[in-house]
Amino acid sequence: MFNLIVGTGALTMPKAFATAGWLVSLILLMFLGFMSYMTTTFVVEAMAAANAQLRWKRMEKRKEDDEDEDSSSGVSDSDVLLQDGYERAETRPILSVQRRGSANIFEITERVEMGQMASMFFNKVGVNLFYFCIIIYLYGDLAIYAAAVPVSLMQVTCSVTGNHSCSVGDSTKYNDTDKCWGPIRRIDAYRLYLAAFTLLLGPFTFFNVQKTKYLQIMTSLMRWIAFILMIILALIRISRGQAEGHPSMAQLSGIRNLFGVCVYSFMCQHSLPSLITPISKKKHVNKLVLLDYILILAFYSLLSFTAIYCFRNDTLMDMYTLNFTNCEIISVAFIRYFLGLFPVFTISTNFPIIAVTLRNNWKTLFHREGGTYPWVVDRIVFPAITLIPPVLVAFCTHDLESLVGITGAYAGNGIQYLIPAFLAYCSRKDTQLVFGSGTVNKHLSPFRHSFWIVFVLIWGFSCFIFVTANIVLSESKL
Repeated sequence: MFNLIVGTGALTMPKAFATAGWLVSLILLMFLGFMSYMTTTFVVEAMAAANAQLRWKRMEKRKEDDEDEDSSSGVSDSDVLLQDGYERAETRPILSVQRRGSANIFEITERVEMGQMASMFFNKVGVNLFYFCIIIYLYGDLAIYAAAVPVSLMQVTCSVTGNHSCSVGDSTKYNDTDKCWGPIRRIDAYRLYLAAFTLLLGPFTFFNVQKTKYLQIMTSLMRWIAFILMIILALIRISRGQAEGHPSMAQLSGIRNLFGVCVYSFMCQHSLPSLITPISKKKHVNKLVLLDYILILAFYSLLSFTAIYCFRNDTLMDMYTLNFTNCEIISVAFIRYFLGLFPVFTISTNFPIIAVTLRNNWKTLFHREGGTYPWVVDRIVFPAITLIPPVLVAFCTHDLESLVGITGAYAGNGIQYLIPAFLAYCSRKDTQLVFGSGTVNKHLSPFRHSFWIVFVLIWGFSCFIFVTANIVLSESKL
């Protein structure tokens, strides 16, 4: 869970911290971490309710099949009574099974993805809105990935040419129209790298990506090394008295982007079924998740505070790793290139997986029972509509802070707050209808009172309004 949550969003957090002020940033980070934990417990609760529903349906089907067999074979009532205890338990109505003290009805043993939960608990409009939200989020994810890799390559390769050898992190401000290699401008280099990135990784969208276990282990290891290196290097620089940062306490103009970055940086709700289901003993799962969130909160705070006190606000890069490609900060060339190119390696391994996930969501959205897609639609159209839009967005802008902010503030807001709250509400309602009001879900969220669901929904919708108003006001000032 730590590896899943601490990803690309963490690299854009130091810049967001600097622009919003350290006090405002810390308060908002803690609050959004708490909100994310709450909605995580909502998803776990909905997963348990979905498992119970699936068991109930299977038991009902078994009961009907047994009754059909009994009536067709002419078995007498006395023969039916001679069935063993297990078979009687399987054919007994679910309520009587529950009353006899079966604690396993809400056990999470089967992986039920968010899309499946949405189709179980939401109506048709709700299901379509869910898929719309997750598709927009995945598009934003791909656009961020498609921009982050070329930006890193452009900054590293353009800085080691000409008279600006390894000066990415210094006070020099570069424009997109500045020269990179000879007549080629920086923006041209960025677009060349974007084209190469698309040609190399784009084809994976047209196939299935499988067996990525060792690739994921390698990227997780690289992520840990890179983050720990950045924290240690920043602390060394501060301890030597070379710190240049003087962050303000609060700047309200930076809250919009900070909010989006923080939401994006706590995102894990859509992957919870894959994370929680394999855990063998789930009795203390909410406490383990809480421990995870506390560790992640401490990690984000440490990374961001060392960054904003080590570097001046105006020199902090959108992609924090690029601040460490300056010779004055790091004399070892290998470490400079490792940190500068770190996003290239890690993001490149995630891009095909996210692309295939988005393609499959498109297929599920338009799927009709019993229907199959023509070969051209299945193999060409769906991969194309998956790949082309994020590449076009990356071609038009490489402002990573805004891309992360907008993705988190809109689609991330829906996935992290609104959908889990609605899942918790609808699953509780369905559980009462099917199993009776006395039945208690063993994985019921600690925030079981209806107030918390209402609070999350009000917060989620307020965030939509706040972010939209902020964008409109910012644009009108320009």
